[in-house]
Amino acid sequence: MLSLNQLNFSLLSILHKQPRIKALLTCITIGLFIAAGCGKRKPPLPPNERVVQRVETEGFQRGNQVIISWKMPARNAPIGSVLNIARVDVYRLAEPLNSPQTLSEEEFASRSLLVAAIPVRENNFGLKMMSYTDTLEFAGQPARLRYSIRFVNSSGQKAAFSNFFLLEPASRVASAPSSLSAIVSQVATELKWSAPSANVDGTTPVNIIGYNIYRSGSKTEPAKLLNKSPVTGNEFEDRFFEFGKTYYYFVRALSLGTDSQPIESGESNIVELALIDTFAPSAPAAITLAATPTTISIFFAINPETDIAGYRIYRSTDPKKPKPEWDLLTKDLITANTFQDDRVVSGATYFYYITATDKAGNVSEPSEAVSETVP
Repeated sequence: MLSLNQLNFSLLSILHKQPRIKALLTCITIGLFIAAGCGKRKPPLPPNERVVQRVETEGFQRGNQVIISWKMPARNAPIGSVLNIARVDVYRLAEPLNSPQTLSEEEFASRSLLVAAIPVRENNFGLKMMSYTDTLEFAGQPARLRYSIRFVNSSGQKAAFSNFFLLEPASRVASAPSSLSAIVSQVATELKWSAPSANVDGTTPVNIIGYNIYRSGSKTEPAKLLNKSPVTGNEFEDRFFEFGKTYYYFVRALSLGTDSQPIESGESNIVELALIDTFAPSAPAAITLAATPTTISIFFAINPETDIAGYRIYRSTDPKKPKPEWDLLTKDLITANTFQDDRVVSGATYFYYITATDKAGNVSEPSEAVSETVP
């Protein structure tokens, strides 16, 4: 059997003598060399998916917690990398206050602690913000905390660290208020709560400069701040609400932080209120009458309630008659605060009273009865 070198030599000799088959033999020779040098071919491998690069983080302290947040990219966003994010790793480094502000990623990676590995689901992509809450245990030693996150794909490849978020946490922050309760009236929801008895590190006196009151319309809706400035007492009235809706209330205490900026405490208990209007409006007032030979005109003040649906006017010629038996002049509710009674007889005296009805169907007490004689 010929060796590969002998076979190659023979082919070259034939090519020299037989030019017509030169092209064919040249192709065969090249194929033999490729087969000998490359071995068995393998199927192509899919390209490795890369994770997105740096992401920007921000954060703040609330009570004994630090809340770190970041914006999630849209899936397959055209930003130079193929997105295949499987989780978000959160890192923390506690360092002395006199440590240098600058720190390399290599130093941070070797000294920091992985505090959370947060799985990323399909519906996390494109979120306005995603967050992690780190609960602190204060040891009485002032320190600076340095946080950073990075994305990790399903193959375990890690993106670069995010920016560093630095925070000097305050330990003398008030604990959360407690015993929040609510009483609903026609015009306001009155909230009351108990002040915290200590700071989150257990020290006293409590560091309180006021309270913030929050309300939301559902368990998932972000809560809105109701007060424009800190509330200094333990009570608050919410006058801007609607009957027929459900509200969720909670309160946070405010403390003065290490940088003289206010820091909120954790949340009080949450009060859920389904506001049902069972409150009758006040009786109409300031009723005046003006008579002519053919009519009696009735004027009255508009009720102060904002949910008034309309008014009804009743009449009688006998003031001693029980009011439920007086004649109803307005079959439908009237929305104007004037009415003209043209079913009168000259010389007769007529007595009137008015009721107000709100949008929930609650009816006021009868107004004071007034009378007029037709000329």
